[in-house]
Amino acid sequence: MTDRQRQAVDLLIRGADIVCLDEAGTVVPDGAIAIAGNRICWIGPSEDSGRLFHAGSTIDGSGGIAMPGLIDTHVHTAQHLLRGKIAEIARRERIKIPIWKNYYIPFEAMLDPDDVYLSALACYANMIAVGTTCFAEAGGPHPEAMGRAALETGIRGFLARSTIDQGEAFPDSMRSSTDRALETNVELVRQWAAQDRVRAWLSLRQIITCSPPLIRMTVEAAQDLDTRIHVHLCEGSYEVDYTMERFGKRPAEYMESIDALGDFLHTAHSTLVSPGELDLYAERDCSVGHCPFNNYHVGPHPLLRMWQRGIRVGLGTDGAASWSSLDIFRASHAARIGQQAVAGTPLHFHDIMPSEQLIRVATNGGAAALGLQAEIGSLEVGKKADILILECGELDQLPRYDPLFAVAAMVVGRDVRTVVIDGGVVMKDRELLTIDRDRLVHDLNARLPDIMDRFQSVAG
Repeated sequence: MTDRQRQAVDLLIRGADIVCLDEAGTVVPDGAIAIAGNRICWIGPSEDSGRLFHAGSTIDGSGGIAMPGLIDTHVHTAQHLLRGKIAEIARRERIKIPIWKNYYIPFEAMLDPDDVYLSALACYANMIAVGTTCFAEAGGPHPEAMGRAALETGIRGFLARSTIDQGEAFPDSMRSSTDRALETNVELVRQWAAQDRVRAWLSLRQIITCSPPLIRMTVEAAQDLDTRIHVHLCEGSYEVDYTMERFGKRPAEYMESIDALGDFLHTAHSTLVSPGELDLYAERDCSVGHCPFNNYHVGPHPLLRMWQRGIRVGLGTDGAASWSSLDIFRASHAARIGQQAVAGTPLHFHDIMPSEQLIRVATNGGAAALGLQAEIGSLEVGKKADILILECGELDQLPRYDPLFAVAAMVVGRDVRTVVIDGGVVMKDRELLTIDRDRLVHDLNARLPDIMDRFQSVAG
């Protein structure tokens, strides 16, 4: 076949074992992936790719594994610069509880757009470096600055603005009137509607911070705009006590009573869901972001039951301030241990949710949770090219018999060598191509002292 007869493609990945994580469980040893524009147009044996395609650029994946990009279904971009700070404070003084109310929200309240932009650059660079290609922002201050960073870094994601219209204890800069909270959320969604890779959702921070009128109006807006709502729901015992005291119902039951459950609702955490509330999730097709690093501190998360019932559930990190790691590979390992402890060991049932199932939650499940299952989450012809190439030659990864087992059980974020998002190479051989790493580190070192001084003044 001559050059003229070969199909022109923009990017060809050759030589890697391909773990597609599609419904058929396809694994292609020594395979190749052809990408035209931002979509996968062919997957097959590497030896066939040379005669079929003429590529604008080629990546040699020999000895590695190609797989779909990971999806973080719940992250707090604006809290990224707090990584490890609460632990450092705890060594000096008694921590004030609850942490989210006494530290996270005051920290977000004192940030200006430049602070959030820096936080977002650091957060999204970190994500890319550990294999996360798509995220859902929980809702924070200055989401426009997050969007600017997301566009520049090349990551895929959904922005969201924090909403608080009740609660005298919250800083003035984080609170607004009910009408203004709704208005700014709607404006954000409309501003980003023309984008493809980076878009915006509506947000309800949580039931405690959002009045019933705001919840109802946000649901109506989601349906009018054909968009989603990101909310913390059934996160902790304090929330259950709050809704039981005021409404006589558990959190999800209360949301159902005001017609606020539906396929438009993405519910972060959802750890303390009762059997009846789990029924409501399944009936109303709510999606879930399970954050294994901290959800098991709260209770026995029903991830397995959600997955078995077809509830759209993916994994999240909850951001660097909450735990420290943005590595979804590590989150999936934590979830396997968590589910074994809460669902398997009490029944003497070994490996009740295997690693191979958890890596599907991190990819297929995350895509479904964000409503993107037709676009990303597996490597298939026609889907968008969000692809990782992993290095698997370290001593703690050898011998390697099964590529699927390797990506599910042995790999962590630092094993990611190359990252393709939307057909563009954003990291190659561990070098970030869209981010000036040295400049980012310089800016962090230069500005963190002032940011932390301001935080200390508001957090006491």
